[in-house]
Amino acid sequence: MQSEVLKGSVDVLLLSVLRTGEAHGYRIVELVREQSEGAFDLAEGTVYPALYRLERAGELASRWETVGGRRRRVYRLTRRGRRELVRRRREWEAYSRAMGAALA
Repeated sequence: MQSEVLKGSVDVLLLSVLRTGEAHGYRIVELVREQSEGAFDLAEGTVYPALYRLERAGELASRWETVGGRRRRVYRLTRRGRRELVRRRREWEAYSRAMGAALA
């Protein structure tokens, strides 16, 4: 998938995979890959800055947990994040319909 197309989609992908519950960074990468059937294989260098940005925007919240002696940060959607996901999905659907019409 071309990186230019992906740039505008990373935030909504991350919000979308977190809609069903919390997850740590590596699991988020796995979920995006699984749910996109391998089309989106995001690098950690792409995911973590986006997670931090979404947290600063109030769309995600995080906490530290320790599993097997290792600390990891776990992310979850906030109410604002859920609203933003709905808004972004509507935008994406409108864009997709328009692009489909233009390419038909």
